[in-house]
Amino acid sequence: MRGTFIIFRRELAGLFAAPLAWILLFVSLLLNGYLFSLVLSQTMGDVTASLEFVFGGNFFFWALMLVLSPLLAMRLLTEEAANGTLEYLRTAPVSDAAVVTGKFLAGTAFMATLWSSLLIYAGALSLWGVAPDWGQVITIYMGAVLSSALFVAIGLVACSITDIPLLAAFLAFMSCLLWVMMPALGGMLLVQMRVLFADLFGSFEVAEAWIGGALERMDVRRHFGNSYFQGVLDSAEVIFFLTWISLFLFLTTRSLESRRWRG
Repeated sequence: MRGTFIIFRRELAGLFAAPLAWILLFVSLLLNGYLFSLVLSQTMGDVTASLEFVFGGNFFFWALMLVLSPLLAMRLLTEEAANGTLEYLRTAPVSDAAVVTGKFLAGTAFMATLWSSLLIYAGALSLWGVAPDWGQVITIYMGAVLSSALFVAIGLVACSITDIPLLAAFLAFMSCLLWVMMPALGGMLLVQMRVLFADLFGSFEVAEAWIGGALERMDVRRHFGNSYFQGVLDSAEVIFFLTWISLFLFLTTRSLESRRWRG
């Protein structure tokens, strides 16, 4: 797609030129550094356990991802739409797909920069003579970047619906939160509607196996924990993330195109 790299470079430079980006990076790196040093001291220097806790094994890891990704999507799409600069991009000799892809890559690159603190911690420990499991470090980093990319893509879909920044950020956050909580919410709904599902599928066990299996396969935390977090690079897990990311980018592009047709 012609113009994708130009859009990517423009958006990435715009992100790092804004004070908000540096504030988010500072707060996130400060929090990760504090947690890492805290767990490292509590585990008596267990490097692997400390890295696992900070990057995937605690609430703050997913909270950062769920908060920062929607904010990035809002900054990349809705703020430009509200300021009128998005219309300029859409009238430039680049496709909507190139605009969406460039913005998505910029948001993902920002999150990749944030999670690079994992590599910095591991490198510093290696210099001090405590070498971590670099295979696990690299796979955790890849999993964190792919998970962030998925949430950025979800956020872009939500932000493509409205030009109001606060509403866009709220919709993006709720969409990402719903995706994470979907397996748990689906399981609760399955139990509450036991009779209905039993009638539709013939028996509740069949419904539980079919719907529960589908929800489990969509669980991003499960995909992250069972593969990347364990230091295993599974092609099926890569395909999972790339497939859903492609779908959400496609939906964002179609949403922007429909807005152009409407007005």
